[in-house]
Amino acid sequence: MSQPTAETGGEARPTPPVQPGPGPPPGLVNLANSLTVLRLALVPVFVLLLLAGGTAGRIAAFAVFLVASVTDVLDGRIARRRGLITDFGKIADPIADKALTGAALVTLSAQGELAWWVTAVILARELGVTALRFWVIRHGVIAASRGGKLKTMLQVLAITLYVLPGPPAALRAVVMALAVVVTLVTGADYAIRAVRLRRRSRAARR
Repeated sequence: MSQPTAETGGEARPTPPVQPGPGPPPGLVNLANSLTVLRLALVPVFVLLLLAGGTAGRIAAFAVFLVASVTDVLDGRIARRRGLITDFGKIADPIADKALTGAALVTLSAQGELAWWVTAVILARELGVTALRFWVIRHGVIAASRGGKLKTMLQVLAITLYVLPGPPAALRAVVMALAVVVTLVTGADYAIRAVRLRRRSRAARR
């Protein structure tokens, strides 16, 4: 998943970014940002293929979703290793992540394959965590948790099972249920840690 932000796919990445050496800051146009923009550009393509229906359309949509998910992993690694961290990447990366997941969930619900309440719960959590991230951004960065990584993995797996033709309905439902539970638990954990971080920071300034 991502550019090094305070929260990725819901959680922050603990790996410290590579600090660029002497010289000008990285330009806006670089490989990491290009991958983020590509992920954003793939979102409407994914939606159109998913709406097209049919086995071919579903498989093509899965392929696009897979490529977009891979860019989510690569852009952050490249940005850290090559010192290509930019303000644009910090903002655009989480937007691209949520756009991809949100588009998939909304489209599946619109097609009647996924209950709307599931989509609403997951999107509300993601938007809530994003709001919390901006709420505490002046006080520090919340370290990533294993639960956050598990949440992202389950969401991607669940969406994949719904997009691909063939997987049993029971399997899809179970994996999506697990994704929802972990999504809510990690969201609550993030909220608690955000409040604690803010309190510690304010207390230290007194």
